[in-house]
Amino acid sequence: MRSKQAPIHSGYGEQTTAREALGGRDLSGAFALVTGGHAGIGLATTRALVEAGATVVVGARVLEPARAAMAGLARVEVDRLDLLDPASIDAFAARFVASGRPLHMLVNNAGIMAPPLARDARGFESQLATNHIGHFQLTARLWLALRAANGARVVSLSSRGHSRAGIDFDDPQFERRPYDKWIAYGQSKTANALFALALDARGEAHRVRAFAAHPGAVMTDLVRSLPAEELQAIRARLVGSTYKTTEQGAATSIWCATSPQLDGMGGVYCEDADIATPVAADATQLGGVRPWAMDPDAAERLWGLSEEWTGVGID
Repeated sequence: MRSKQAPIHSGYGEQTTAREALGGRDLSGAFALVTGGHAGIGLATTRALVEAGATVVVGARVLEPARAAMAGLARVEVDRLDLLDPASIDAFAARFVASGRPLHMLVNNAGIMAPPLARDARGFESQLATNHIGHFQLTARLWLALRAANGARVVSLSSRGHSRAGIDFDDPQFERRPYDKWIAYGQSKTANALFALALDARGEAHRVRAFAAHPGAVMTDLVRSLPAEELQAIRARLVGSTYKTTEQGAATSIWCATSPQLDGMGGVYCEDADIATPVAADATQLGGVRPWAMDPDAAERLWGLSEEWTGVGID
């Protein structure tokens, strides 16, 4: 049953930290997987889960810097994962499934933002490939482990960037239209929200619930592709906005992955550790979720395309 896209007045807000969002819960014995869990919001997510007792597997493109970032953290495993490489995704997921462990929490955290046009080995535009298609394939390959948890949650990081664009189903890979890095980013973030909607519809019967999480405005390495002058202009436009720390940015991911307030719910877009408010397509406010990011027909259409693009699905 589809959950209502409406705030539940969780008692949390934009200043809530990941530790506060945990609410003192004990995650001992639980297994989590966080893509990009060695830097920025991902690292804050990993730290919070570990401190609550969970064992966390971190997927990273380059192992040594990731391991260095994890130094001193107990119950953390780092394994190679390149979301632009289908073989790397399959191998990473196969190693986890072969371990025989259930997967209670999957946080699809890794992402890129506004790089120049690039394509993966399959020819897919890099932002859609990294932010959505790679995570779609990963989630499908981990499906048996998610089902084995007998109560799992999948959290995909979206963004207020979804307000820039829906899915262009006629040319999602920018093969004919001119490439616009911000439209491409917005499309990929809408894809994250629609993925949560479609996955939840399939997972509910198996006690696998899915959520999209907007972390808020956090200055991390995600901005690495932006020229200095463009980054400065963005900061100028956001004067007066509240920037979050990485611990505050991780709060919504942690809340979606662990909070009993969301028991029996799923398929919703969340921000500030609460379910976000739906807003009009032409809304000028920064927060809220636009209509195209919660459209079940678009979610099903994207799911079908994603199965075609990756050659995998879930049972």
